[in-house]
Amino acid sequence: MVFVDGKIASTATMIKGTERITYSPAIEVERGKKLVLKLEVVYEDDYLAIVNKPAGILVSGNSFKTITNALVLNLDRSGQVDVTKPQPVHRLDYPTTGLLLVGKTTSSILALNQLFQNKEIAKTYKAVTIGPMSIKGSINQTIDVKEAESFYEVLKTVPSARFGCLNLVKLVPTTGRRHQLRKHLSGIGNPIFGDLEYGQDNLILKGKGLYLHAFSLEFIHPFTHKRMHVKKNPPTKFDKIFAE
Repeated sequence: MVFVDGKIASTATMIKGTERITYSPAIEVERGKKLVLKLEVVYEDDYLAIVNKPAGILVSGNSFKTITNALVLNLDRSGQVDVTKPQPVHRLDYPTTGLLLVGKTTSSILALNQLFQNKEIAKTYKAVTIGPMSIKGSINQTIDVKEAESFYEVLKTVPSARFGCLNLVKLVPTTGRRHQLRKHLSGIGNPIFGDLEYGQDNLILKGKGLYLHAFSLEFIHPFTHKRMHVKKNPPTKFDKIFAE
């Protein structure tokens, strides 16, 4: 498949000399084994989909049990000419839950990746953190020698005999470094509840998983040009902590 300035080209496409031309080989949708794993599809159209990623599974990688390998059996096949195997266009950590954006066509995957590169997709997370925090703040700490920035807002706080207090926090990362939110919150002394990797040894909660959830995605649809604002509430384990 040949693209000119991000659009599918044909024999009638005129070239003036300043265009950006890319080639992407077609991927056979039915090729390879497909993982039977039921996923909640929060939104879907002919170009893209948004699924609710469960905890305890990789988005992609060498393992057979990944979200990528489960997508074909959970999504409708696109009717577009450049239909391809559905591909996630960003990542969520193994223990993280929440919204994952998926491209269903070659042109959609390219367009969504470009939106991420241009920082035109806003991601919001919700997490439970440990210890007293200011109501709002920003965290600017480099990660792997790269600039990284996250904003937070405390939505609720409850006392805890073991942990002092627990906070329901809204998080907005403006960069996309690996484990950014987990590292940033640990770095200011407020690790995410259940974080076995970046939590403090005496404040580890085992057996309940990580309390980090990708709550919302907001962007302009690259093909319909509609404003998308998709939300998915965190798992019920969050509610049990902050029940009225």
